[in-house]
Amino acid sequence: MSREIVVFIAASLDGFIAKENDDLQWLEETEGEGDNGYSDMYQTIDTVIMGKRTYDYIVEHIEPFPYTDKKCYVFTTTQTEKNEHVEFVHEDVVTFTKQLKAQQGAKIWMVGGASILDAFLQEQLIDEWIVTITPHLLGSGIPLFKYPRPFEELKLLETKRYGQMVQMHYQVKKEA
Repeated sequence: MSREIVVFIAASLDGFIAKENDDLQWLEETEGEGDNGYSDMYQTIDTVIMGKRTYDYIVEHIEPFPYTDKKCYVFTTTQTEKNEHVEFVHEDVVTFTKQLKAQQGAKIWMVGGASILDAFLQEQLIDEWIVTITPHLLGSGIPLFKYPRPFEELKLLETKRYGQMVQMHYQVKKEA
């Protein structure tokens, strides 16, 4: 049995995860409830993976670094050193993640970016989707999904309302 990869992410109703300039102000100002299910999801994981652009945004906007209690991998082509919070990975994201999935452990949270998400979709590596829809129509920005991508069938596990946001939790149906 391999470890599962979960995507826990918020998107506007028209499918964008950030504005063109990586602006998330619209998301931060949305009326939610509590932590919008974050702690429940966070307790199920022991590993965090993300791209360098997502990592840079987190370091710039969130103090202290929020994932100190998890193993954290950042995929990059530029940074080489390791720091106290993350390990920078220069390997192919798909190959590395398949090896991670084969190891013992809890779920893996794919935090972001769009390029890694697209690579995972192309290889059908995602096992769970927890998508929170915000009450916005951004019109443009960074889309949750790039096209084309393979067909995948999902099973709805639950929906929850957090203030003005609606969260949908899906499991990806895998072929036997």
